[in-house]
Amino acid sequence: MWRGASAAVARIAPVGLCAVSTIFLAQCSSSPRIDPHWGVSASQRVVDPGDPVPKGGGVYRVGSPYTVAGRVYVPEADPHYATVGLASWYGDDFHGRYTANGEIFDRNGISAAHPTLPMPCYVRVTNLSNGRSIMVRVNDRGPYVGNRVIDLSVRAARLLDFYERGVAKVKVEYVSRAPIAGSDDRLLEATLRTNEPAPVPGGIEVAGAPIFPPSPRPPAVPTILARAQEPPPYRPMRALSYQGQPQSGTAQFLNGRGLY
Repeated sequence: MWRGASAAVARIAPVGLCAVSTIFLAQCSSSPRIDPHWGVSASQRVVDPGDPVPKGGGVYRVGSPYTVAGRVYVPEADPHYATVGLASWYGDDFHGRYTANGEIFDRNGISAAHPTLPMPCYVRVTNLSNGRSIMVRVNDRGPYVGNRVIDLSVRAARLLDFYERGVAKVKVEYVSRAPIAGSDDRLLEATLRTNEPAPVPGGIEVAGAPIFPPSPRPPAVPTILARAQEPPPYRPMRALSYQGQPQSGTAQFLNGRGLY
């Protein structure tokens, strides 16, 4: 019974803006509902379970401050970012939905969601309980539960060997900006190490200077449903349900958690 309960908690725990009740009642189906606690709805599923998930297709972005459940998050480009905290994982309920930068989440990819880091970027995640370390691609926003610092895909959680437990204490270190096009899953999976830091894959440049322009710090918006304005090259964005395929050059998306 405990094992079953743990599995249930593991599925629910990483949830950000997708309503827990919606998960149980509709599995965050293609007809999203607005959750009164978070105030937004999940995006429609654009890739069905079992179908191949297209890779790339998103945009570079940092983002403006936003509020979730009364807590303000301030995205910023910090090439020296490093922190220790809890990692969780997310999978079926978000699989096939748009991420916060316009890519499509693949539970079997080597990716992650982070509340404030630029997207897409590479970070090194080390499971401090077993020494496993791997590079992952951050292309989404979340998690928003307690003091969790990163939400990993199912595949990444399995490789770090905490999928069954649901959460793990990890160290997260920013490495570099990630490319927009193509799939890097095999490249990132090959970085898995035990008792040593995951190496930087070949071809990735790690510069001392900020890779993204400095993030603006306007006053925190009162709600993520408000329109966020920021200077070029980033476009205005709204937390509204996304309808249809994103067009080239736009940056208006909605991820499974209801952001952007």
